[in-house]
Amino acid sequence: MKKKALKTVFLDTVPVLTGYLFLGAGFGILLSESGYGVLWALAMSLFMFAGSGQYLGVTMLASRASLISAAVATLLVNARHIFYGISLIDTYKDAGPKKNYMIFGLTDETYSLVTQNEPPEGMSRHAYCFAVTLLDQIYWVIGCTLGNVAGSLLPINFEGVEFVLTALFVTMFVEQWLTHKNHLPAIIGVVCTVASLILFGAEIFLIPSMVLIAVLLTVSRKTGRRAEN
Repeated sequence: MKKKALKTVFLDTVPVLTGYLFLGAGFGILLSESGYGVLWALAMSLFMFAGSGQYLGVTMLASRASLISAAVATLLVNARHIFYGISLIDTYKDAGPKKNYMIFGLTDETYSLVTQNEPPEGMSRHAYCFAVTLLDQIYWVIGCTLGNVAGSLLPINFEGVEFVLTALFVTMFVEQWLTHKNHLPAIIGVVCTVASLILFGAEIFLIPSMVLIAVLLTVSRKTGRRAEN
């Protein structure tokens, strides 16, 4: 793989680097404050690699939740990845041994990069997706580990640090809004989420909202194609 191509991949992932270092550090700090050391932070970031899922995991560990409760809660929080995976079936097809890791390492930010960016010259689509996924996880592991170490060593009150996760999603939404002329998908997402929150409540609104978003986006896409034809 050419150095120039790798440099391009790195530059594409710099926004994720900055976000994951702070977001991962926030997780590491929370984990440290709950009494779990650096090995926990390292293991969770290596084998879970799920931002919101890991933040949820801190609460689950602290409350000694059952495996069933943890599994259901994690499914609800990360249900959006079902739809991510469906949309990437063709992209990841015939990826070979790299496919399993690319599926495991799929995050919101990685999904955004592999669906919007084109691979640099001399690099295949599969190699680009693999490199992006790997770099993003490396950033996350570093952030989580450093945050845990800092949380255990620095005599600082880190209250409110968990808001970094919300801040990251807001930043991603604003960036998508500013860089794309078609705002219909964003509007559909907001309206469906708010409507589902009102109708189903905060505990179970995520899955209904994702289903509704998927249906409306599919319908709008087909309508747009018909209009073009």
